[in-house]
Amino acid sequence: MRKRNSQRPRTSRRPGREGRAAQYVRMSTEHQKYSTSNQADPIAKYAAAHGFTICRTYADDGKSGLRVEGRDALRQLISDVQSGDADFEAILVYDVSRWGRFQNADESAHYEFICKEAGIAVHYCAEQFSNDGSLSATLIKSLKRAMAGEYSRELSAKVFAGQCRLVSLGYRQGGAPGFGLRRKLIDEHHNAKSLLRRGERKSLQTDRVVLVPGPPEEVEVVRRIFHSFTAAGRSEVEIAESLNAQGLTTDLGRQWTRGVVHQILTNEKYIGNNVYNRISFKLKQTRMRNPENVWIRAERAFEAVVEPAVFRAARRIIEERSRQLTDEEMLQLLSSAFSTKRMLSSLIIDETDGMPSSSAYRQRFGSLVRAYRLVGYVPQRDYAYIETNRALRTVHSDVLAQTMAAIETMGSLVLRDPKTDLLRINDEFNASIVIARCQQTGTGALRWKVRFDAGLNPDITLVVRMAPENEAIHDYYLLPKIDFQESMLRLREDNGVFLDAYRFDSLNALAVLSQRTQIEEAA
Repeated sequence: MRKRNSQRPRTSRRPGREGRAAQYVRMSTEHQKYSTSNQADPIAKYAAAHGFTICRTYADDGKSGLRVEGRDALRQLISDVQSGDADFEAILVYDVSRWGRFQNADESAHYEFICKEAGIAVHYCAEQFSNDGSLSATLIKSLKRAMAGEYSRELSAKVFAGQCRLVSLGYRQGGAPGFGLRRKLIDEHHNAKSLLRRGERKSLQTDRVVLVPGPPEEVEVVRRIFHSFTAAGRSEVEIAESLNAQGLTTDLGRQWTRGVVHQILTNEKYIGNNVYNRISFKLKQTRMRNPENVWIRAERAFEAVVEPAVFRAARRIIEERSRQLTDEEMLQLLSSAFSTKRMLSSLIIDETDGMPSSSAYRQRFGSLVRAYRLVGYVPQRDYAYIETNRALRTVHSDVLAQTMAAIETMGSLVLRDPKTDLLRINDEFNASIVIARCQQTGTGALRWKVRFDAGLNPDITLVVRMAPENEAIHDYYLLPKIDFQESMLRLREDNGVFLDAYRFDSLNALAVLSQRTQIEEAA
């Protein structure tokens, strides 16, 4: 019979960190009055009153509390705590909202729980309650976390309303001006102050920004683009090729493409209209493209670069070209592209002038492969992909054997199901091993797609992330079923504290997790 000792702490305190504390301070751009120095003063007083010596500072200056992404100091703090490198026994924070204004209040609680599991207490120095784990403290913290998230939602609504009002008055709200345009800074009396260079921002609250025509040579290029498209009947691709042949570059110093030319032909700022809310990214949650009926538009807010009649003519051409095509018409265009290119891909479709996008083909026909087959194109089999799969199957077998050996070394019992490779550990929980192939995006970023085996329903999934060439192991993730209910998970190189809290560099983590511990029971 196992005995339980209720007096034994879950984690042991490391010697040499008694009385030492780290402070975490954060200042968001939305709430400037709570500067990091203003937070540090009451934290220092709290430390002195409670016998703490502040040995380390983690500071996120000008960082929003809506998400953990971009908050390097908080991520480093959590990393130090989890790795055992923390040389302090407490973390001092100004108040609950400094920890985060997460829209999910449980996220803030999650980070605090990580610290407590490591034997490190979290103190809120400016709050009227003691974070002692009592019922009252737990209830107040939960309420404060919800209020912190609600504050962000209310502030977002107020800021959005204010931005809409400024747009309706003709003032520019962020974003690059675009080729042929420049940003001009004006004061509260509409007096011109200066042109803003790329990367510059206004510094006074009362100043405003408007768009004005750029250098004459750029304005002339914009007008030539519209004339070539409407009067000469040239396509975006032809216009881009012509500009590149003349040695001209975009406002970013890059070559012209079909997309850049198309953006100029469809953006109302070139006829002086100030348009806002085409894309939403509220509370840093989900970026979405809004329908035109919710756009905020101020007409003739700026000096026009092209005549409205010319802009409307370009729009009519684009709308006619983008009219709803029948299935037969779409397949005819696809067949024509296949005859010309002798192969098909999403890139070929998207770069072919006058064709619907590859996403339109996916939506209409269910998949690109099905659309290909309807025009007689069968993609060649990717034999390199097959070789990679063969190599990954070998990796799976090796990892399976290494995992079982590591678990048995810890004195634990592990059984493997010969049909499914599901591991039964100590007759207490099941573990499944998933190999995640490394894929590179067009920009060189690394991505991993993890598919959970819902049929096996494992308690823990060991994800083995492969290195870029899919020949060596990059790292491991231990994902418990209770925290990951979805059928698929997409991983990046850096996934934030929540996901990377489950990341490990070796198989030892699962082996240690499986180790049985003798717990004595108090009399």
